[in-house]
Amino acid sequence: MTTYNDNFTQDLNLIRDAARAAGDLALAERERGLKIWSKPDRSPVTHADEAVDALLRDILLAARPDYGWLSEETPDGPDRLSRERLFIVDPIDGTVAYMKNTPWWCIPIAVVENGVPVAAVIHAPALDETFVATRGGGAFLNDRPITASDVTTLDDASVLADARLLEGPIWPEPWPVMRFEKRNAIAYRMALVAAGAFDAAIALTPKWDWDIAAGALIAEEAGAKVSDHHGRPWLFNRPDPRQSSLICAAPALHPLIVRRCAPIPLAN
Repeated sequence: MTTYNDNFTQDLNLIRDAARAAGDLALAERERGLKIWSKPDRSPVTHADEAVDALLRDILLAARPDYGWLSEETPDGPDRLSRERLFIVDPIDGTVAYMKNTPWWCIPIAVVENGVPVAAVIHAPALDETFVATRGGGAFLNDRPITASDVTTLDDASVLADARLLEGPIWPEPWPVMRFEKRNAIAYRMALVAAGAFDAAIALTPKWDWDIAAGALIAEEAGAKVSDHHGRPWLFNRPDPRQSSLICAAPALHPLIVRRCAPIPLAN
């Protein structure tokens, strides 16, 4: 039987229902045909990203008008910093996959309280997968409990990362042979580590809070360890809504990865 932390159940139910509604809208908008343009950083965005953002903002803030709001598709402002709780949202994580009609995109939503995620959902509409968690209440995929893998060595580990980076010459301590794969959406990578489908996800560049806040809670509640590549824990809802890097791994692998990554400077 599925159980959640009662303190956060209402928020979880709210964001889970909102994510599913947003997934339905995203699928319908792609079926009708997408309008696509580039952001100033040259990353692609579609009219569906903005439509989903507007839908989520309307649903969530109507239900919780005292919560703050941080989303990739909404201009940021200082108001959220004074809020005890806020929603952190990526309307469509993995926009390139969404545009190409491949399934590796998702809708991650987190409720963050005093800098710490307390309820989270990652909904992958094309795969009919919904990952959820509450702080202290465990993590679930389609209402079934999930746990991170129990592997204890990096040899032959399954890793979501750029093989070219980890197999390059910059490492004082070489990496063992591992199996690498890619998934577009950062949040979905973390969900896969939480579910034990992969042993680790590694990225040494800064990651926006909206990409990782939901995944952080789901992974941690599944027993995985999450931090930057120096092993520092994350804190959300800071003035700069980014974390310096991402290590999300099975509990026994996390310190092995951090040890190898420690000589690499943290990004500003």
